[in-house]
Amino acid sequence: MKAWLDHVGIAVGDLGASLAFFRDVLGLHVDDTEDVASQKVRATFLHMGPSSLELLEATAPESAIAKFVEKRGAGLHHVALRVEDIDAALAHLEARGVHLIDRVARPGAEGARVAFIHPASAHGVLVELKQPRPRVDRFTGPVTHRLGDLELISLSDGFFQLDGGAMFGVVPRTLWETRLPPDDRGRIPLGMRPLIVRGQQTMIIDAGCGDKMDAKSADIYGLERAYHLDHALADAGLTAADIEIVLASHLHFDHVGGFTARDESGRLVPRFPKARYIAHRQEWDDATHPHERNRASYLQENFVPLQEAGVLTLVDDDAEIMPGVKFRRSGGHTAHHQVVMIESRGETAVFTADMYPTAAHIPDPWVMGYDLYPMDTLAFKRAFAREAVERGYLLFFEHEPSMAAGRIREQDGRRRVERVL
Repeated sequence: MKAWLDHVGIAVGDLGASLAFFRDVLGLHVDDTEDVASQKVRATFLHMGPSSLELLEATAPESAIAKFVEKRGAGLHHVALRVEDIDAALAHLEARGVHLIDRVARPGAEGARVAFIHPASAHGVLVELKQPRPRVDRFTGPVTHRLGDLELISLSDGFFQLDGGAMFGVVPRTLWETRLPPDDRGRIPLGMRPLIVRGQQTMIIDAGCGDKMDAKSADIYGLERAYHLDHALADAGLTAADIEIVLASHLHFDHVGGFTARDESGRLVPRFPKARYIAHRQEWDDATHPHERNRASYLQENFVPLQEAGVLTLVDDDAEIMPGVKFRRSGGHTAHHQVVMIESRGETAVFTADMYPTAAHIPDPWVMGYDLYPMDTLAFKRAFAREAVERGYLLFFEHEPSMAAGRIREQDGRRRVERVL
């Protein structure tokens, strides 16, 4: 269990007098005031960087804050610790005999889920656990779109987090943080969103990170897979055995970790038992001969077993994967990174992978610091964006946390994404 200081709660009898000191004398900024009906209290937050003060004023005589002030007078009421998974935290504490006031989390201020630890177990201090409301809406799906004769189904393998600065490269944080607010560790939430294409065959493009990640890595990447690819497939009426083609946009762990799994003996095997796996020939060569810069992303366990099992096919630029579906080299992120063009009856969709990882990356210069060849990304985006606007491409965003797909619209030289799915 990991926790960070979220706020210090102070019970007050006179909110106006308290603000005269904390706001007017100390110069602290009042961020928000909210009535929490379930606790009969008015909470006023004064934020100070990653932590804050919470001034608590009773709104009813029977409120716990009213009783606290009546018995002890105004003063320090509790310390609040922020946790990523409050249910797991409560289970961890209960298993260790900690006296919990709340065994089940309840609604708190700012849309958070909260629970209290009894002072008897915390050396006389009332401790609140708080799981903040996600600052970015998270969309899982599955969601289906008909493209001519093809059926497209956007799935989810959960969410993970990467450093916001690395995700936006040279773009200043003051610009990107309003679109994807970072957590206390500077990480932004990202989806893992494979795409099913059903035509003459059933294909999946990428497959998320899978379930092989160790606990240390899962913490570093903020992995959240309470809802994962197996759930999404089932909700779409599919199983792993229904997949006939598995296509890799490139071979980074967050895209192809789900290509392999461990069997009952612990041996790595293809996750989709009846599928042919397809990757780009030169991308494969790079992935199987990694260097210091890309070794952490090219995890051999995710793709080498496919070759050993005899289910791997390597193709080149512009290869047609199945009727209406072909590779198109964008480069940039890796030397041979591919977007996937999907066409049927005059309509076009594009699986953009890490060329446009999120809808926030639509501006040409918003290029990831992770890209090995950023100027190649920039050149491709310049040409592709004009084409996408003129032809009305439907873009599937693999890492966008809040939606599956949209179209680029441009007005007065400014671009935006119009959500479709």
